Amino acid sequence: MGKLLAFAGSNSTTSINLKLVRHTVSLVADRKVQTLDMSRYPFPMYSIDLEKDNGFSNSLIELRDDLKKADGLIIAVNEHNGAPSAYFKNLFDWFSRLEGKFLDGKKIFLMATSPGKRGAVGALEAAEKLLPYFGATVVSTFSLPSFTATFKEGKGILDDEKSQELLKKLEDFIANL
Repeated sequence: MGKLLAFAGSNSTTSINLKLVRHTVSLVADRKVQTLDMSRYPFPMYSIDLEKDNGFSNSLIELRDDLKKADGLIIAVNEHNGAPSAYFKNLFDWFSRLEGKFLDGKKIFLMATSPGKRGAVGALEAAEKLLPYFGATVVSTFSLPSFTATFKEGKGILDDEKSQELLKKLEDFIANL
C-alpha cells in the first residue's frame, strides 16, 4: 500500500485544522501516513528578493520532496477572513518557485474547519480552485462547521452525520489513489 502525506495549512501550534487532520489520519487503515505539523516550518514571506539573495531553504526542498514521494495528500486548509491563510498561500508560493507543477499527478483530499457555522468554506473553495493550477486533482472535499461544538479530542466528530460523511469521503479518496 502507498504512502499518504497529511498536514494542515496552518502554522499555529493550536490549529483546529491539524486536529481534524490527525483525526482523519486515525481513520486510515492499510497505508503509511506521515503527518506534518506546519508550525515547525516557519518559512519567511515569499519575496523575489529573498529568493535571489538566499535561494531555497533545505527544509523547503525536503518538504517538496516529501510531497512528491507521497501517493496522495490529505490537506486541511485554514481560513482567515474568508480566504486561505497567508501562511498557506505563502507555502505554495515558495513551492511553485522550485517547480511550477510541484503537485503534478497528486490526488488530494481537501478539508477545512472553523469555529463558525460556515466551516471555512471560503478557504476550501479557494484552495479547491488553486491546487489544480499546480497539477493536483482534488478527489474529495469535506467541511466541518462549528468545530468547538462538533469535535472533541479523543472522540472525534460528535455529529454522526458529519462523521459518516468524513468516513465516506475518505474512503472515496483512498479508492481513487
